[in-house]
Amino acid sequence: MKGDFLRIVYASLLLEKSRFQICPSILFAVSKKTIPSAVGRNRVKRMMREAYRLERPLVKRKAECGSEGSASEMLCIAFLYMGRRKTFPDLEAFRVEIRGLMESMIRS
Repeated sequence: MKGDFLRIVYASLLLEKSRFQICPSILFAVSKKTIPSAVGRNRVKRMMREAYRLERPLVKRKAECGSEGSASEMLCIAFLYMGRRKTFPDLEAFRVEIRGLMESMIRS
């Protein structure tokens, strides 16, 4: 799914019986081509992690109410930054974007 400056890719994976994980696996990625500076890439990743941390309780509540998946499945989510502007979005913009993408992921 695509947003204004983020793309989310998710998959549900089956786990072995010996392994059980409730929390989803999360990946935050920023391309070197998109933001050449390592300092800038790290800043964007920190803001994406913080926005996800702040929105996680809302997403967990909605997922628990609407999901009927088996206990042996694990959700893997990747957040990819696709912004092409010189300036980075602020934390509130990341929160709105992540909230919208996660809600649309839960609905589908």
